[in-house]
Amino acid sequence: MAQTTSHTARAKSSASSSAPTPEDSFAPVQQWKNALASQNAAALRALYSSNPPARIFTPAGEINADGEVAFWTGLKSRKVVVHIAQSASPGPGTQQLLLNIEVRASTEKEVTYTEAQIWQQQNEQWRLVAAKRAEPTRLEQPASTSKNIYAAGADAHAEIKEALQKAKSENKRVIVVFGANWCYDCHVLDLAFHRNDIARVLNGNYEVVHVDIGEGEKNQDLMQAYEVPMKKGIPALAVLEADGKLLYSQKNGEFEKARALGPEDLLAFLNKWKPHPR
Repeated sequence: MAQTTSHTARAKSSASSSAPTPEDSFAPVQQWKNALASQNAAALRALYSSNPPARIFTPAGEINADGEVAFWTGLKSRKVVVHIAQSASPGPGTQQLLLNIEVRASTEKEVTYTEAQIWQQQNEQWRLVAAKRAEPTRLEQPASTSKNIYAAGADAHAEIKEALQKAKSENKRVIVVFGANWCYDCHVLDLAFHRNDIARVLNGNYEVVHVDIGEGEKNQDLMQAYEVPMKKGIPALAVLEADGKLLYSQKNGEFEKARALGPEDLLAFLNKWKPHPR
């Protein structure tokens, strides 16, 4: 990507290229989601294969379809959002999917489950023949780390200068995110920044600049200038006033394990450091 490409343009391009596939792009997933959302155990169970019996793999070990239905209905979900992160059809009548399933239970905070599913067409009816569910997280997890968030050839100094100029004219502040494309948690944070609830606060109050650190050899002068210790890990954030004054620097790896954070953690941070209204 050319150095003259602005950080704003790159962000918009990345957001559009990584947009999740709607759940209704594969109709059986919509049926599965509806049964889950309505806590309809019978409708959910009917979507799992009986012959051959569906195989379900969980962090605690293998269970059968009845156990899987009991797990999902036992969550007593008040809100269910399903994103298809990956989809492939290895052959006729077979569909492989990777789902991010956001669930808010009646008495708990929102969590996200990542589940790989294999669907098979049986007598004109699609049924789940296998699934593998991971431990729940508070934020959506990336399907891969192939997205180019941190452009290798970007001039970080120029981009920060550009962001500060725009922030000054729009009464915003600047968030500098130090990271690298190989960093899993950097991709978790980027996905979180594109959530509707977080994006509303972020885009309305901040300009965001992604600064590539490579393998730890790039843009170290900026990390030092903004008092962000490399040894504490990435992603690492600094918040700047529109005049360039450093307001906040990450000194204790607060965002290093972004996968362990919840949306309310990010919202609290953004609301704390957003500019005062004019």
